[in-house]
Amino acid sequence: MPLPDLLVSAIALVRDRRVLMVTARGRDVYYMPGGKIDAGETAAQAAAREAHEEVALALDPDALVELFEVVTQAHGEPDGRLVRMRVFEAVTDAAPAASAEVGALHWVTTADIGRCPPAGADVLRRLAASGAID
Repeated sequence: MPLPDLLVSAIALVRDRRVLMVTARGRDVYYMPGGKIDAGETAAQAAAREAHEEVALALDPDALVELFEVVTQAHGEPDGRLVRMRVFEAVTDAAPAASAEVGALHWVTTADIGRCPPAGADVLRRLAASGAID
């Protein structure tokens, strides 16, 4: 029996033609700030909560605009387990900061695609295709 899809939300904070990504402590894989959608939460609420937990940004869920959904093989999961990541545009002048669960922040372009799991690589390709990042 196939495993259920992982339902996650993430934010895309773009500045100077680069998008914010993070690495977990002790790991070198770049991923979008975000995480699993909790029971009773909307995708936008999850994106805002995760942005606060991971990169210390206070975002209004009602102000987040969904850009697209990425559906691909989930990183570190058995073959065939999919991640469904809804990506929201984040607009803020606040400075992001790494939280307890995040090791470092990175401003990335498609040049960094090789450091990303499949979902993150898809996000970079889509943002580049839209003209948002290099």
